Amino acid sequence: MTDVPDRVHRAFRDHASFEKVDETTYESVKSPFEGTVEVSSGEAGKTAYDVTVRVPMLDEVTNDEVADVVEEGWYETFELRVVDVGGVTAVERDLDPEVSEDGRHATVSMSFEDINERRGVDDAGALVDFVEGTYAQGVIPGYDYTEPVSSMLSQAYQAGGSDPVE
Repeated sequence: MTDVPDRVHRAFRDHASFEKVDETTYESVKSPFEGTVEVSSGEAGKTAYDVTVRVPMLDEVTNDEVADVVEEGWYETFELRVVDVGGVTAVERDLDPEVSEDGRHATVSMSFEDINERRGVDDAGALVDFVEGTYAQGVIPGYDYTEPVSSMLSQAYQAGGSDPVE
């Protein structure tokens, strides 16, 4: 097990987006998707943050059948969008997101190190939010969506001051 400084645990505890799972893992409680951050000791006193977000494939969140060609196109587009993560974090980071399809889910993983634990936790939260937002942008109109996408769409319509299109 890697020792994680107490200051890192305090930063996660003080952040509204995460809850502790174990000594090195925190989960996002603000995203409807499975977002986790694994922390460990990095180099030169820095903390390493390994962010992983698991999202459902399109066919998993609709009551309709999604053709394979549509699902493949959706995944390819999601992958292209989610790797374009520049400008999301508080400081410029050399992020190299990895996207993989594992069964009925797509998993996005990216890692970084930071000496400033509060900025590191904020950036980890921003990356989870970015993946969620990228997913929402890729929702294809015309399907009968289930949770969590139906709630995401409803919230978006309410925030925009409009009614959902039936």
